[in-house]
Amino acid sequence: MNWKTFLGAFGALFLLGSCQEQTLEERADALHARILTLDSHNDTPLRFRLPEYDIMQDNPGVCVDYPKMVAGGLDGAFFAAYIRQGARDSLSLEAATQRVLTLIDDIRHMSAEHPDQFALATTPEEGLQSKQAGKRAVYIGVENGYAIGRNLDVLDRFYDLGVRYMTLCHTRNNDICDSANDTIAEHGGLSAFGRQVVDRMNRLGMMVDISHVSEQAAFDAIAQSAVPVIASHSCAWEVCHNPRNMSDSLLVAMAEKGGVMQLCILSSYVRPDIPNPQLDSALRAMRAHYAALAPLTPEQQREQRAAMYQIYETYPPHLASVSEAVDHIDHVVRLVGIDHVGIGTDFDGGGQLADCKNAAQLKNITIELLRRGYSEEDIEKIWSGNLLRVMQAAQDYAAQQTSASQR
Repeated sequence: MNWKTFLGAFGALFLLGSCQEQTLEERADALHARILTLDSHNDTPLRFRLPEYDIMQDNPGVCVDYPKMVAGGLDGAFFAAYIRQGARDSLSLEAATQRVLTLIDDIRHMSAEHPDQFALATTPEEGLQSKQAGKRAVYIGVENGYAIGRNLDVLDRFYDLGVRYMTLCHTRNNDICDSANDTIAEHGGLSAFGRQVVDRMNRLGMMVDISHVSEQAAFDAIAQSAVPVIASHSCAWEVCHNPRNMSDSLLVAMAEKGGVMQLCILSSYVRPDIPNPQLDSALRAMRAHYAALAPLTPEQQREQRAAMYQIYETYPPHLASVSEAVDHIDHVVRLVGIDHVGIGTDFDGGGQLADCKNAAQLKNITIELLRRGYSEEDIEKIWSGNLLRVMQAAQDYAAQQTSASQR
């Protein structure tokens, strides 16, 4: 049984009553009970080794944990093994690979440690099976192709460990491509090595993620890839002119090959920042204080995190709203259709809205979609269907290549 048939059969068990007799919140609850809801990007694994973090508890100041996923009706997520861009000498590249392998191990260990609540997933079917079993699906992504250095074989190792997408770069250029946030275009888009990376990812069945890459690198990756690509956590540039966001021409090119933009809810991508000088001043003072104490002991690191959480509580940032975020979904749908948009929050990596600060509040996005008249079938596509379609296409292509090579 393929995943589409499975989804239809599973959904039939949860036929809804009359929509007219339900509030939007009740409709959202019923819909989340029936469909598979996936967040395509969070940075929560960076918290896994913190002594005060327990994924089975409701952790103050953290966006994703098991209680919040249950409360918000979130069935699964891509947990990102993220590495910031660093030096590109051989020793630094090897250290980056080892750091990401450690994060991948942390994600796998978390899932294995809580087998009644979580299940590692590598295919669309496994995500759906997790929901049927009452578990949260744990997919793995790698954020920043810097993690592979200049060694294509590392991609195979990542794939064997369960990684199902890789973001080609982060906030600076690397050996694969130019970044949307770097000041100088080094490669003029995708490098020659980057083209090999895309080809290898296609052959493995790993999704190519163009979030963070420069516009030209994104066009190059779309053209190079034999299968649809994803932007795991991005927004629409026409709605908010942030360099990290996707232009209409890029959205069209991505959609023409079947790709999907997963809406990021980081406020500065949703709408321009509103100045908050008190918050900025308090953060500068806190950082200067702890910088003077470096290197920090584990206890001082905990104190710094607690101080940061307190500052954000005292001087809360002026965050965008769920309504403003859904404006980006509206724009993508009007431009290229419902089949090319999803949700990738960037929780615990900066993603947060005034009325969606953590996974417990994710139903607010569904409520807003219902308020705007999106059908339940469309919302199912947004929450998982579109992403699973691309994932399946990537895996089908890889299987075809393997089959062809064995003839």
